[in-house]
Parts: sequence; C-alpha cells; structure tokens
Amino acid sequence: MKQKFNVIKSTCIPIAIDNCNTDLIIPARYLASTTRDPKFFGDAFMHDLRFDGAGNPVKDFVMNKPEFSEPPREGVHEIIVGGQNWGSGSSREHAAWAISGYGVRVVISSSFADIHRNNLLNCFVLPVVVSQQFQQELFDTIAKNPEAVVTVDVPNQTVTNETTGHSEHFDINGYKKHCLMNALDDIDYLLTVQDKTVEYENNRKH
Repeated sequence: MKQKFNVIKSTCIPIAIDNCNTDLIIPARYLASTTRDPKFFGDAFMHDLRFDGAGNPVKDFVMNKPEFSEPPREGVHEIIVGGQNWGSGSSREHAAWAISGYGVRVVISSSFADIHRNNLLNCFVLPVVVSQQFQQELFDTIAKNPEAVVTVDVPNQTVTNETTGHSEHFDINGYKKHCLMNALDDIDYLLTVQDKTVEYENNRKH
C-alpha cells in the first residue's frame, strides 16, 4: 500500500522466530493465486502458524493472543519485531505482499534475507536492522507491557524504545528513503523525472 513514511509511533507484534522463512510468512499454496487483493494476502500472513488444520486459531501463537490480535491501524501493531534472519528461504514476493496486506508498515530485526528485504521496500514496508541487544530489549519491553510504543523516525533514520528511551540508527538506501517518504514506487519516480530524462536524451542526440 502506497503511504508516505515520516515518523511512525506504534505498539508492536513480537514474532520471536529466528530464521522465519517466507514459507512461514505465506505458505506456498497461496503463490498460485492471480489476485493482488491486499486482504487476500493479509489473511494468509503466517496462516499455518495462526490456524490449525481445521481452520481454528492456534491459541498459543502470539498473533492470536488478545493483546496482539487487533489488526494493525494507525498507532497499533504497525510494527513487527521479528527474530534474526527474517525472511529467509525462497525469494517469493508474496511474503512481502502478505506483510503489507496485513497492515504492517515496519519490520524490525537484527538481520534480513537480502531479497526479502528488497521486496519489503518495494511493497512499502520498511525493514529496520538493529543490533541483537536492542532487538532483545524490544522483546523484553513488549513482554512486560504489550502497550509499549516504538518510534521509527524515517527522516532521521532512528528507532526508539519509548519505554527505555534507548535509540539506534538504521541504514536505508537514499533512493528508497526518498521513495518511501514520498509514496513513490519505481514507475512513479521515473515519472517525476520524466522531463529531465527527455532533456538528457535530446541533448545526447546533438
């Protein structure tokens, strides 16, 4: 979903699964669908951990616990704090579609699979890399208080645990930062520089 990024303040969903692969994020059977309906993929997010074989919610899974089950909206559950090596496995773009379709805007982890990280950025979900110590601090804070707020400041590239006051800087490609802050996909961006591109090509002809 195209939405401008600035400062995001939100409670978080803690998914403390190391090596959470794309098959867990969205099972392979959903890849055959031809729809791009965000709700379809959002409903499939973490499906086989959220539901048993009969389609009943798995009570012990974090997303089904009352304190984390509310769907994301502004200020609520817009951020996932994930385990190490988030998004490993296959390169399926559907995994990023599922996270975006569920309503998540930021995923925080100490490491991401490279292809998945780029897929998230292309789907207007910001992957934020933090130290393992800060990652664990966030998990500990949320465990004590599910209402704890984390602030992700995109212009200044900082993530802050509002409970402890601790912050870390995160890196982001300058081009992708510009696109996120202006709600531009790659085609949108090319259209914003169309006049310059045409001028450059015309000058080359001379």
